[in-house]
Amino acid sequence: MFTINVEKECGCFKKSPFENNKSHASKDEALLQAQLMVNHMNTKFCQKHEFTLRENGESFNIAMDMSCL
Repeated sequence: MFTINVEKECGCFKKSPFENNKSHASKDEALLQAQLMVNHMNTKFCQKHEFTLRENGESFNIAMDMSCL
């Protein structure tokens, strides 16, 4: 199983339909979903943060850059 993990849940994430620590059966499926989430979070959320995606074994971690505040 491959998991998408959001390291810090901002208010916009908590209000969104996205789930943290969501698992997917295939790596391709998890990567595609993680990329879609990061794109959505960077374009549709409040723009106070920037989100980046990193792969770590069987996890895809979405990190929030706080320097945009």
